[in-house]
Amino acid sequence: MELAYIPSPSTGVIHLGPIPLRGYAFCIILGVFVAVWYGNKRWIARGGTAGTVADIAVWAVPFGLVGGRLYHVITDYQLYFSEGQDWVDAFKIWEGGLGIWGAIAFGAVGAWIGCRRRGIPLPAYADAIAPGIVLAQAIGRWGNWFNQELYGKPTDLPWALKITASANREAGLYHPTFLYESLWCVGVAVLVVWADRRFTLGHGRAFALYVAAYCAGRAWIEYMRVDEAHHILGVRLNVWTAIVVFLLAVLYMVISARVRPGREEIVEPRAAAKDAAGTEGGTEDGSVKDAEAKDGDAEDGDAEEGSGKKAAATESGDAVRDGAEGDAGESGQSAEDVGHGAGNGAGSAAKG
Repeated sequence: MELAYIPSPSTGVIHLGPIPLRGYAFCIILGVFVAVWYGNKRWIARGGTAGTVADIAVWAVPFGLVGGRLYHVITDYQLYFSEGQDWVDAFKIWEGGLGIWGAIAFGAVGAWIGCRRRGIPLPAYADAIAPGIVLAQAIGRWGNWFNQELYGKPTDLPWALKITASANREAGLYHPTFLYESLWCVGVAVLVVWADRRFTLGHGRAFALYVAAYCAGRAWIEYMRVDEAHHILGVRLNVWTAIVVFLLAVLYMVISARVRPGREEIVEPRAAAKDAAGTEGGTEDGSVKDAEAKDGDAEDGDAEEGSGKKAAATESGDAVRDGAEGDAGESGQSAEDVGHGAGNGAGSAAKG
């Protein structure tokens, strides 16, 4: 008796009037939005400018979509070019089929072009967007749920995925490998953010950690899948790919840590140069203003000194004038006294 399971959507398309909204495409678009948004926050925290991540994503996203589709078509060519198949279906990306290995490889080429155009080191950019990319993968995997694809082996676990019958699949309960990978990707994002803060990763090592951690989970999840795939020595091709890419990522982290330890101090040279120019200009303006203020203070001091001299001169003139008037008054009074004395003497002599 089926007590619990994860149901699958009855259809992967919702029609908004004449416009079809496909669940797979919606998950991809939402994942890209989250990757750019979170990558922008991390880039600004590293010293970059807002909008740079989106500008470079204009190059990286189209390249990534083309690369992902090419990898899928090449590794599963029998689905499109074998007898009875229509090769035109290879262009119907909305029906599912994106290989993450091709998406990351071609997306890196697009990001490299965008970084060169802005004079930005690709490793620094990759470190900033790494957690956002793996979160985008976590969201994008739910597109497989809408299309009822990429499920695992049959199971009776409570979280089994119920698949309905169609021309290419049998009805039943299967491991929800899309859910396993989605949760694993969330865990990888948390790991990268923690390690980046704890060990101050730089020069592409945060991105390499994301690649290595994702490959470790993809290897065992891929082993559970039952969809058709090419095998080498009895092992699925994507498992071999995960092993090889994992080893390359670990090797890069080891060599990079020895050759270029630490983290980049400047991630966006143009922005740093602009900030430096702005700071220098502000200092020059401040110096000019200080010089003008000092000149003004000097002029005010001279004016005050001149006023003080004028006041002193005035006071001296007043004192001299007052002194002269006082001396003249005293001299006049003395002459008058002498005159009176002489008159009195003469009068006295005449009377005697």
